[in-house]
Amino acid sequence: MMEKIKQGDTYELKTSFTQEQVNAFADCSLDNNPIHINPEYAAKTPFGKPIVHGFFAGAVFSRVFGTIWPGEGTIYMSQQMSFRSPVFVGRNYVAKFEVIEVNEEKHRGLIRTTLTDEETGKEVITGEAKLMHTDRF
Repeated sequence: MMEKIKQGDTYELKTSFTQEQVNAFADCSLDNNPIHINPEYAAKTPFGKPIVHGFFAGAVFSRVFGTIWPGEGTIYMSQQMSFRSPVFVGRNYVAKFEVIEVNEEKHRGLIRTTLTDEETGKEVITGEAKLMHTDRF
């Protein structure tokens, strides 16, 4: 039997994004905003260079929930995200997860989710996710 996840438990995953991944996300999402894929265009914006799509950067939460922690069998019920600062290609980030509430009867957990710039320590995405997992909560 898998170990139960409880209030206060945490998990972290280091991640980064390549321009090739951003371009692929632009292709599959049909979000071809030049701020993500055109360096000349992006250079004229306040960011000075292309930024990663917010939903692509936030997809790291789905990756962790569905494949690592809690992992297979997770039902992703909701995700709230605030995009606080741009995410850039080639920088290192840490996805952080903290269980803030568990309902064992309904097998649900409320998880604080953050994506943090590893170099500056700045939280670039913050939010909360609600999950269901019959074995882990």
